Amino acid sequence: MNATPPVLGRDPLARIANAGGPMSRTRTERIQCSLLGQDAGWIRCPSVIRLGLDFGRRDPLAALRRLLRAEGLPTAEDLRPRVLVPERPLICRPLAPAVGRLVVKEAEPDEVLRQALLLGLCTAHRFDPERPVLWTRTSVTRALELFDPEGFYA
Repeated sequence: MNATPPVLGRDPLARIANAGGPMSRTRTERIQCSLLGQDAGWIRCPSVIRLGLDFGRRDPLAALRRLLRAEGLPTAEDLRPRVLVPERPLICRPLAPAVGRLVVKEAEPDEVLRQALLLGLCTAHRFDPERPVLWTRTSVTRALELFDPEGFYA
């Protein structure tokens, strides 16, 4: 039996087997579709909110309780009517270290309490407006960037 190697162009299987040649590794493609959503053909997952509080050497929970008392509010949940809270869940990620945090000692109490409320509605990866406000040292000292997933799970 005389076996000759297939010649490109004559044997369709030879083309498939050769699909990973050097030319395929030099191609570039612009990504125009994503699970994160589309807006006018480009990937869009906009940053919605940046949160981060710098308490210095102060105890974060004690500082927030003092601010609440000064505003005449008994609990963190009582902040909800005073703060515009996003209506749907958002994706969270750690804020870049180069981005500064709001210094609590120098900031307006309303802004500190707004950020603290939103941080209390976040886990490390998800903001949920339906969850109870949980202030722990970990939650209120996180620095997060919140993103609107634009139908990521749709």
